[in-house]
Amino acid sequence: MNGMTLVVGGSLWLAALLTLALAAGAAARAGESAPGRLTAEGPFPILAWIGPPAEETTVERYREMADAGFTHSFSFFGDVAAMAKALGVAQAAGIKLFVCTPDLAKDPEGVARGFRDHPAVAGYHLRDEPNAKDFAALAKLAKAIQSVDAKHWCYINLFPTYASPQQLGTPTYQEHVDRFIAEVPVEVISFDHYPVVGNGLRADWYQNLETIARGAEAAKKPFWAFTLAVAHGPYPIPTLAHLRLQIFSDLAYGAQGIQYFTYWTPPPDGGFRFHDGPIEKNGKRTPVYELAKQVNREIQGLAGVFLGAKVLSVGHTGKLPAGTRAYAPAAPISGLKTEGNGAVASLLAKGQRRFLAVVNRDFNAPMPLTVALDGSAAVARVDKTGAVHAVDGKEFTGRLEPGDLVVLTWELKQ
Repeated sequence: MNGMTLVVGGSLWLAALLTLALAAGAAARAGESAPGRLTAEGPFPILAWIGPPAEETTVERYREMADAGFTHSFSFFGDVAAMAKALGVAQAAGIKLFVCTPDLAKDPEGVARGFRDHPAVAGYHLRDEPNAKDFAALAKLAKAIQSVDAKHWCYINLFPTYASPQQLGTPTYQEHVDRFIAEVPVEVISFDHYPVVGNGLRADWYQNLETIARGAEAAKKPFWAFTLAVAHGPYPIPTLAHLRLQIFSDLAYGAQGIQYFTYWTPPPDGGFRFHDGPIEKNGKRTPVYELAKQVNREIQGLAGVFLGAKVLSVGHTGKLPAGTRAYAPAAPISGLKTEGNGAVASLLAKGQRRFLAVVNRDFNAPMPLTVALDGSAAVARVDKTGAVHAVDGKEFTGRLEPGDLVVLTWELKQ
């Protein structure tokens, strides 16, 4: 029953007052001390990996990208003149760009000196998926840029676990990651892994997240992770559940930036026929554009939870994926029950506030969820706008849609 059902023939203002009174009473019974809405200091970084091509460098195209919720982008530009034009267009649209031009390798100090004061510069794109034999040269290049520009970071993206030793240049993936972090002075660790293959998930995806998250934490550096947004080869056209599962799992493991591969659909490459990215090769929007826009809005709504948060622990329910551990509840959570394929359960902290993020690992089916509470703290639910809703009683129940998440929060007692 709510305030509106209590009023028959009464005025709207009385209905509103009764609704507020009931809500206030529920909060008081729960001892709710959470803020009404969680906010972040700035937008959560969302990168369009391969934005509009050079010939489509217009304010209209970049605003279209910004309208879909992207905050960062990079495309390949043939020279510094084309790069400078793109930066001016990006600034007008409110987008940050990574400098990506062959001139950067030829004259790193000169290019960095020319662009370091531009307000649209996010950093410098050096290499994608390097072999370990390239680490020394990349370290030299990064140091050259950093000697001129200490404000913006050097971007290098790493291989996934399913890369071969020949691609990695090391016998194992762990050695590849360890060596990269030790040898190349980048400010942020980035890696790609595309787990949705056909109608299933790669078995080593969460193991990849575990490896990167541990390495980044040990190095005291943030990491950025990907979602696949363009179909090719065995990878299907993305659905809402595909995007959510990848992105929400990334966030649960502590990712501080989300990257879409790709935004603009690229031409065929290495036998792959790319199709149905957010923007097709002909420049037309696909349904994936609207899906990305929706999920990006959800990311920003949850920025008050995930941006700047520290992951205290991550566990799983159901059959444990490779390289993971079982979720172990701690006060005020006394138990977590899931059905189906199981879930990711992440405990995060921001100051005295704690969060439990639970992600449905199944992108095909919904997941019933029951969280038992021991009553030692007032627990609330955070929705995808950042609004906080008190949880009454000793139990939270919900139904997570495929790939979706729920976030609970509480505050530690002083």
